[in-house]
Amino acid sequence: METTTKPTARRNPWAWVPSLYFAEGIPYVAVMTISLIMYKRLGLSNAEITLYTSWLYLPWVIKPFWSPFIDIVKTKRWWIVAMQLLIGAALGGVAFTIPGDWWLQGSLFFFWLMAFSSATHDIAADGFYMLGLDQHHQAWFVGIRSTFYRIATIFGQGVLVMVAGNLEVLTRSVRYSWSLTFYFMAGLFIALWLYHSWALPRPKEDSERHAGGAAGLVRELGQTVKTFFTKPQVVAGICFMLFYRMPEGLLAKVSALFLIDAGHNGGLSLSPAEYGLVQGTVGVVGLTIGGILGGIAASRHGLKRWLWPMVCAITLPDAVYVYLSYAMPDSLLIINACVFVEQFGYGFGFSAYMLYLIYYSQGEHKTAHYALCTAFMALSMMIPGLFAGALQEAVGYRAFFIIVMVACSMTFAVSAFLKIDPDFGKRTGDEDEGDAKCREKE
Repeated sequence: METTTKPTARRNPWAWVPSLYFAEGIPYVAVMTISLIMYKRLGLSNAEITLYTSWLYLPWVIKPFWSPFIDIVKTKRWWIVAMQLLIGAALGGVAFTIPGDWWLQGSLFFFWLMAFSSATHDIAADGFYMLGLDQHHQAWFVGIRSTFYRIATIFGQGVLVMVAGNLEVLTRSVRYSWSLTFYFMAGLFIALWLYHSWALPRPKEDSERHAGGAAGLVRELGQTVKTFFTKPQVVAGICFMLFYRMPEGLLAKVSALFLIDAGHNGGLSLSPAEYGLVQGTVGVVGLTIGGILGGIAASRHGLKRWLWPMVCAITLPDAVYVYLSYAMPDSLLIINACVFVEQFGYGFGFSAYMLYLIYYSQGEHKTAHYALCTAFMALSMMIPGLFAGALQEAVGYRAFFIIVMVACSMTFAVSAFLKIDPDFGKRTGDEDEGDAKCREKE
């Protein structure tokens, strides 16, 4: 995977930063979104789909607890290259198992392997970004890496789903078409692995090891967890992290299934190609624009001033799914407009969530505390998703989307208990940029 060589001069960031963050986005989209559509096309029920795929959030929930040990085993460059090879193998494994008799068990096994490999790749890539670039380039390429992560989202959630849908028409076989799609993704990742084996620089700092070894890391981790749970307003903060996105946690997976489910089941009967356009392209554009505008608004007037408009933005547009489930429009334009509005509101409102994670993480162990916050962020999507499909099947799409609107009251409730410095968010340092790619995740 990687041979030991002497550190070399820093390579042009354009040669590896865009491709690295494109590679970071693809497996996450495959695990969290493409798997939903594939399993629906293969005939699983909504309850089974949401239960199985929500468990795949687990590697991102527990990621902060194994991330420190990556520093003492191998270089971050080694981890990036190794995980890309493993992700490519996992994608190939999904492709290989789909046509077989044990397609469900086999594909879930390889999705689990992909999820753990992707979470580990995230840790190594984000750390390597800091080592491979000087401070000036770190700041300059923040927007570039975010852009290419978004491109990966559109490519996976939009283009690849469209390709699979068109292959279904050409091959007249759902299993064969999705198998071919995953074989293509496996080939793409093997190519990325080969490219990054050559293109990634070898910064001297990447060869350094943690002075205290594993025992020292365990002590540091314990101290980090202790200080995290003794912060002022810890109860209000954790409740906010877990419940602010509860409506979205219920809605995220079921809304995708609603768009492609058959009309006699209460769905809109979109083809995979239409879904790729609606959710994978128009929806991602709305999410991106909303996130950008949310960041701009908070940077001008602070998080405290924009908190309640953002709370409304992340909750009230969910009502478009109540409308869609009752109106059942045939017009793709109307469906696109509704999805755009909901995703735009989510992107704008999610800015408050990301900024609060930064706010809560301030002080000693800032980086480690932010990692723990992101674990709660993943957990906030995982828990509602486990039972969302079963709830929808029990009450139907229309009642389910009304329940989502009722759950929005939880977002308002947990936001009311926050105490935020009025000046927080107004400064323009890269602290307020947060981790831009987290805006697409979940």
